[in-house]
Amino acid sequence: MRYRLKLFPEITIKSRSVRQEMVRSLRTNIRNSLARFIPGVRVVDCWDALEVRRDGELDASTHAEVEAGLTRIPGIHEILVVDSHTFTGFDATAALVVPLWRDALAGRRFRVSVKRRGRHDFTSEDLERYLGRALLEAADDASVDLSDPQVTVRLELKNEQLLLITRRLPGLGGYPLGTQGEALALISGGFDSPVAAWRLLRRGLKTHFVFFNLGGPAHEAAVREIVHHLWQGYGASHRLNFISVPFEGVINEIQRQVPSGVAGVVLKRMMLRAANRVAGRARIPALVTGDALAQVSSQSLTNLRLIDAVSERPILRPLIASDKQTIIDDARRIGTAAYAEGLPEYCGAVSKRPNVHPRAEQVERAETGFDFGVLDTAVEAAVATRASRLLDDLPHAVEVAEVGASTALAQDVTVIDIRHPNEREAAPLTLPQGEPLEIPFFELAERAEQLPCNRRYLLYCAQGVMSRMQAQLLADKGLTQFGVYRGD
Repeated sequence: MRYRLKLFPEITIKSRSVRQEMVRSLRTNIRNSLARFIPGVRVVDCWDALEVRRDGELDASTHAEVEAGLTRIPGIHEILVVDSHTFTGFDATAALVVPLWRDALAGRRFRVSVKRRGRHDFTSEDLERYLGRALLEAADDASVDLSDPQVTVRLELKNEQLLLITRRLPGLGGYPLGTQGEALALISGGFDSPVAAWRLLRRGLKTHFVFFNLGGPAHEAAVREIVHHLWQGYGASHRLNFISVPFEGVINEIQRQVPSGVAGVVLKRMMLRAANRVAGRARIPALVTGDALAQVSSQSLTNLRLIDAVSERPILRPLIASDKQTIIDDARRIGTAAYAEGLPEYCGAVSKRPNVHPRAEQVERAETGFDFGVLDTAVEAAVATRASRLLDDLPHAVEVAEVGASTALAQDVTVIDIRHPNEREAAPLTLPQGEPLEIPFFELAERAEQLPCNRRYLLYCAQGVMSRMQAQLLADKGLTQFGVYRGD
């Protein structure tokens, strides 16, 4: 058995030199991707296709892994599974072809196509007619149609070697990875950013990842799994990097200094500033985001323009005109949806009643009180990890309890309302008994250690996202007496 790989059609129409360079890259990528399954694998250029060849037989499970891997390598349009036989005559060939195609041709129009090389005492048309007659007799309600067939039965005869295509598998398409340069993708772990990165990996862009950690070890562990999944599935031919930037301090500074209506835009601007610096160190010329026009407030055209204004590099947005359902469908297709469904939306907890059309001077004025030293500290603390090593030592997240009103009534429990003062004033928290302690979340880390340690504390916010994140961060520092108040 061998695999014949048809090139992505857009590769075949390139100039000769560009096509040759892309095919060279694709051969290398295939060898790198399959080396873990087939040591010493050979990839042979057949001009209009590539062939994967190897010595010895593979077991069924390895065959399955190889075929799954081939369907995910950018640049391959179709995978043909080819069996090789010794040609001994028309009857023997029909005995091989009929069982393979009989069921697939039932009730359909078909033709037989033979590609022949070498010296034979018959023509390609002679063999086509013989096999066509045999298939017509074997397949129920089948008919021959040479001009517009629904199915084409293809086989090749090279001297005395008969090659039969036994199966066809769809390829990923796109361009060979690495042929279109490099970019740095901002990845959060939701539905959008992994799909954006995947779409550009498919187009041949070697895509690294930068992650801005807003939710502590649990958040990072989940995103590491997503990035490793993307690398293993679609980028294993290359070394890709994952850079984690601790951004909790930036969030806290934004909440202290920036009006709520533009906090989301300012957060994205801070992320882009940091991403540019990370990309600059690695000499990466472009950034990638998962923005889709008008999907959320920070993705209005006005806000996207304000966000882009702080970037030194072009920002690629492969999802910009995509519907949310299309993005979710792609996430399911590539296997990242299951991760996204279990992750809270951390960015959405930052801004309340966001301004969809702020003026540039509003945003710039909002940033005047921001301490950019906090951003400098975050970038300096960034940690890079090879995508291949992301699961070696996953950050460990301490579990935090989530409880309701009945537990809050206990004598040794204090509920802490961690919402922004403006949010507390608009919707005061009423407890079944007593009054909550009011500490905004951006002050909680500093004040938590000063609270009496002989009590339990339950953190409250409207959606539960920020309270879970803060309880997790405190638990990771050893303050395990903090949980989450659901307010039911």
